[in-house]
Amino acid sequence: MSSKLKVIVNILLLAVLLVGCSAKADETSKEDKQAAVEPEAPIALQGAMDVEISEFLKAMGEYKEETHGNYSFYIGEIEDVPVVVSRTEVGMVNAAASTTLLIENYHPKAIINQGTAGGHDPDIHVFDTVIGTEVINIGSFRSEHLDEGKGMAPETWIHMSTDVRKDDGETEELTTLPSDPALVEAAKRASDEYEYGKVTEGVIGSADWWNREIDRIQWFHENFGTSAEEMEAFAVAQVAHVMNTPYLSLRTISNSEVTDDGIEDLEKAGQYGAEFTIDVVKEIAE
Repeated sequence: MSSKLKVIVNILLLAVLLVGCSAKADETSKEDKQAAVEPEAPIALQGAMDVEISEFLKAMGEYKEETHGNYSFYIGEIEDVPVVVSRTEVGMVNAAASTTLLIENYHPKAIINQGTAGGHDPDIHVFDTVIGTEVINIGSFRSEHLDEGKGMAPETWIHMSTDVRKDDGETEELTTLPSDPALVEAAKRASDEYEYGKVTEGVIGSADWWNREIDRIQWFHENFGTSAEEMEAFAVAQVAHVMNTPYLSLRTISNSEVTDDGIEDLEKAGQYGAEFTIDVVKEIAE
């Protein structure tokens, strides 16, 4: 091979190498750009009413409001942690619908369902906060047959489990739904920051029902171990469970029929619970 031909071959080989390097650099650059524009998955914070989410909006300062259906979502950051705040509205159907929209539109890495609750445990007082390690549907019962005129016997009602369809098409029967263990641990770590009462672990009861009969409340507590009751947590937990999204239940007691606190304060309980939730968010983000 002549020296001139060798030079030409070397030039061509160098050109091929340069083109390959350039293509690789462009590919890497595209991957870097794609990673740079993909936002971090947010932590979702839920409350049924304005009083349960107003502290989140204050903490965000600036946020974007979006609506899906009739449900409001507020997108922003709390101390550099991406969050989406969801006002679920009150009740089990609202909670299920808004949680489905939340997951489908924002793909949160965790959902914290929090807010106010009525106390069931006589050792848990107004402004105490319950980490709901489990939630149970206290509106799901069947009764045995009684003839006409025999009245009602709610103390004999039998609790029904909830059928949940799994990914493989099989159905599992669940009596309670657990909060994600890692999220529970984050809440426990944040408990030292709470200054308005004690933070305790317990079972949250959910139903479209407001119980004020003391015997009925005690029956729930004694038979199902309930610490508090509210109207959304089980529905949220069920949707989160079937859509494979980590879930945590937190409830701050606003009133109790089974203690002598003499306090019923929805606004302060909503504020205190949200402040505690923000501390939990910080623990999750670390």
